[in-house]
Amino acid sequence: MPGILIGRNDTAAVELDPRYGNRHGMIAGATGTGKSVTLMLLAEGFSRLGVPCFLADAKGDLAGLSQAAGAPSDKLKDRLAKLGLSGWTPQANPVVFWDIYGKLGHPVRATVSEMGPTLLSRILELNDTQEGVLEVVFRVADDEGLLLLDLGDLRSMLGFAAEHAKDISARYGLISAQSVAAIQRALLKLEQDGADNFFGEPALELADLMRQDMSGRGVVNVLAADTLILKPRLYSTFLLWLLSELFEHLPEVGDLDVPKMVFFFDEAHLLFDDAPPALRQRVEQVVRLIRSKGVGVYFCSQNPDDVPGDILGQLGNRVQHALRAYTPRDQKAVKAAAETFAKNPSLDVVETIGTLGTGEALASTLGDGGVPSPVQKVLVATPACRIGAITVEERTMVRSRSPVGSKYDTTVNRESAEEMLAARATAKNDDEAPPVKNASKGEDEGSGWGSAVRDAVLGTKRRQGMLETMAKSMVRTAGSRAGQQIVRGILGSIFGGKR
Repeated sequence: MPGILIGRNDTAAVELDPRYGNRHGMIAGATGTGKSVTLMLLAEGFSRLGVPCFLADAKGDLAGLSQAAGAPSDKLKDRLAKLGLSGWTPQANPVVFWDIYGKLGHPVRATVSEMGPTLLSRILELNDTQEGVLEVVFRVADDEGLLLLDLGDLRSMLGFAAEHAKDISARYGLISAQSVAAIQRALLKLEQDGADNFFGEPALELADLMRQDMSGRGVVNVLAADTLILKPRLYSTFLLWLLSELFEHLPEVGDLDVPKMVFFFDEAHLLFDDAPPALRQRVEQVVRLIRSKGVGVYFCSQNPDDVPGDILGQLGNRVQHALRAYTPRDQKAVKAAAETFAKNPSLDVVETIGTLGTGEALASTLGDGGVPSPVQKVLVATPACRIGAITVEERTMVRSRSPVGSKYDTTVNRESAEEMLAARATAKNDDEAPPVKNASKGEDEGSGWGSAVRDAVLGTKRRQGMLETMAKSMVRTAGSRAGQQIVRGILGSIFGGKR
């Protein structure tokens, strides 16, 4: 099977072998050096091989994958000649647009239950105690048969937990009103960020991401992230949730001729900035093991050291664009990037990284046996799609042809925890409420003659009624000597005795 051409120099070509596409990769480089073009090149290459892809479009320029490139200019013709791409023709890719906020693509949703307390705690920025309370709330919901689908369900469940804190604490562990209130405040902040659009139904089904078009090309799923990127915790948690869902639901397949799916995580540092150790460990675990499910993960960031070393060591395919060593930190980053490549005796990697031009890169991929090839300086190949943003009309046209639009564009709100708890509260209030009508006369008991009679017989909060007065008189009589004799006489007659 042909490889994906990354770039070429005067003596060699660097291709990504599809057999090792699930061994993950890294695309790094300073702003404006061509990272996005390389990402598009790889996504287009995997699509031609029938591999579906998922990528986040942080700047809006990756949407160009859905449109064919224009007629080649003289500059582009010269570049194609250097690359030896004589058969290059403009071509669009099969693209489905997604958007958590539902504006620039089909809405992406997940239920609160699917997200789970651990990832949700990260979005809400909860401490350990509050996370423990959230775990208890999830457990109570499971045991009570209450579905947690959207933020309204979770908010109602927290109110239920606060109301029954004593009983829940005795069975599941201590929960405090302060912790519940803190979670409620965090939910309000999350809702203001627009996350209420993300939680709900219909929830995203993985099968709808792993599609091919009628010609057998893999569908490229483009997530509009220009607004989402401003909410780093929501952005990173969503991507991690999606990766975790694939890891948990896909079967083990080992090494395949081509991957089953490929992810591209742009602005990868957002996955790890301020991440607690437990969550970082989860990312490492998923990246390490998901390749056996046939899924490749490619991180895109400015510096390789934006990705933790334990994860960086799992990334077999590398493309490094230029880095500018203006500061001591930049110089350190250049050296760190150079050390991640397989050695090439004829190439000074540290010096080359700083002198690369736009559209040039250092590249190393896995070859036979999964062995990294020596790093090469190459002119990066040109994708056949448009490089750059698209118009609103073009996006609308792509959405209108989508095979999944009718499934996700309409929100579904079925009965869940919020509705079930409200129904319980209504039923409880109905049971405790006094009757409204007088059954025998059909008149209101709270007014008129019927009310006066009832008060005289039964009494009110401020005045005894006739029944209460008679009962107290009988008790006093029973307590006296004469009363004792009367009671003994009555009991004797009942049991057949004599006075």
